Amino acid sequence: MEKLQQQLNYHFKDLSLLKLALTHRSVGKKNNERLEFLGDSILGLIISRELYKRFTHVEEGKLSRLRSHLVRGQTLAQFGVKLNLADILILGSGELKSGGYRRESIQADAVEAIFGAILLDSDFETINTVILDLFKDLLDGINPNDSLKDPKTQLQEYLQKRNNTLPKYELIKTVGKDHNAVFTVKCFLTDQDIQVNQDAKSIKRAEQSCAQILLDKLKGKK
Repeated sequence: MEKLQQQLNYHFKDLSLLKLALTHRSVGKKNNERLEFLGDSILGLIISRELYKRFTHVEEGKLSRLRSHLVRGQTLAQFGVKLNLADILILGSGELKSGGYRRESIQADAVEAIFGAILLDSDFETINTVILDLFKDLLDGINPNDSLKDPKTQLQEYLQKRNNTLPKYELIKTVGKDHNAVFTVKCFLTDQDIQVNQDAKSIKRAEQSCAQILLDKLKGKK
């Protein structure tokens, strides 16, 4: 956790908050879901404010698409890899056996939970600095004129251009209820015999993760 704090350029006054942020629901009732809820909210606010300040003439719809592109689960999971969260996530025995520390959704949720923990441990300006430092390269490289099509749309267009069968999405499992539910979605390409499963806190997010993985696989094949 010391290395993680160095990478974030923030050291916790209350280290138990960071430990809680790294604790997956599979461990028990004391887990990072509430911190994730808080972190998701503060991340959306900070990125929204930054986009508003940077792109003064961009209309609301495009700002929303820019924000969605920046804070999507895949981006957060990439930060999780960059921060080496797999080495320090606290998981229940079932998730450990199934390799949950490698799962994108778990890493993405932990990143949001860390943001929530930093907010509680400090103040708004501190978490604002941490998040903007982390997102600096992405913010500097974003172009409001890009189409920013979501992975499902990109995958569909990629397949259509090559006259391939379109993907099929199927909800195969739901664990938990209401706001605590985790959805597992299967996406498969029948004519290419490829399929992937992804889980997330929403069906839409799970579908987008599946589509991105398939898109990467297909482009890697070429």
